[in-house]
Amino acid sequence: MSGQVVFVSGIDTDIGKTVVTGWLARQWLERGERVITQKLVQTGCIGASDDILMHRRIMGTGLFEEDRDGSTMPVLYAYPASPHLSARLEQRTLDFAAIEAATARLRQGYDTVLVEGAGGLMVPLTDTLLTIDYVAQRGWPVLLVTSGRLGSINHTLLSLEALAARGITLQGVAWNSRDDGSDELITADSREFIRAHVARQFPQAAWYEVPRLDLA
Repeated sequence: MSGQVVFVSGIDTDIGKTVVTGWLARQWLERGERVITQKLVQTGCIGASDDILMHRRIMGTGLFEEDRDGSTMPVLYAYPASPHLSARLEQRTLDFAAIEAATARLRQGYDTVLVEGAGGLMVPLTDTLLTIDYVAQRGWPVLLVTSGRLGSINHTLLSLEALAARGITLQGVAWNSRDDGSDELITADSREFIRAHVARQFPQAAWYEVPRLDLA
């Protein structure tokens, strides 16, 4: 029997998806679930996915065999840009078959595969395919990462509207405290506004409070 996939996305680039993915995987491991993470596509690195390495550091597991054989990082590009541009610059088409085969292998061995995307929901994978549409085609639920940075209410609600418009299930919203803004009043208000909105509009969705992790 295949395990479930949960896709981790965020309201913007650098919102903390990698930290949240690693933290959540650790929480689920500690309660006895077989969990692994995967990077859908990684740009800006060579040889290994920096995000997968960070996941393992937070999880405290060391590398998995599936990391060594490339299943958790099936596509890497060197140029730090959206996948469609990185692929074009390297003249190497995004290999969806390799990604799908890798995800299928991980699902066979684990209860849950947390698949971290690149950037936000509307990041283009190709010139004609957005990340959100790739996720919708597969019927994967989404865990959305947000924070208290200025503008997060707008970006979060727009992301939630986009998920709803495509019939994508919201698995949960993760509040990344590490990325909170410098204005404590705005941060506190944004948190309560977003949490109340999610509770009203997506009552089935979980709410995760992600603490500030010491990653030094």
